[in-house]
Amino acid sequence: MQAVKNGDTVRVHYHGRLTNGTTFDSSEGRDPLEFKVGAGMVIKGFDNGVVDMTIGEKRTLNIPVEEAYGPKNDELIMEFPKENIPSDLNPQVGMDLQMSNPQGQVFPVKVAAIGDTSITLDANHPLAGEALIFDIELVEIK
Repeated sequence: MQAVKNGDTVRVHYHGRLTNGTTFDSSEGRDPLEFKVGAGMVIKGFDNGVVDMTIGEKRTLNIPVEEAYGPKNDELIMEFPKENIPSDLNPQVGMDLQMSNPQGQVFPVKVAAIGDTSITLDANHPLAGEALIFDIELVEIK
């Protein structure tokens, strides 16, 4: 039976959860996730975890922080003066916003804290700093 190797395009069903059991994503009710193994289209631990799987095989991947979205980066947490916030925006802790850098690139941020004169914005990936667990099933090797 054919086993997955780097360079193969595969389709998998998955259920992703945090180490505390909280589900953060799943392909349930959707088409399987399709990606090219080893091309960096998914996190490293997921990429490596499908190698040598055969069609129909199920696996649980325990992915450490370093092979997921990496540790939180303090340089991506910034103070933003409230006076620079549009007057029609009422930021709340946990709210997702969009910012742009001087080059015009847009990136997502989350409101982490609100002070008297500034708000704290976090541009880390929402899963940065988290070890992840994926239950996966290989559906197809293309």
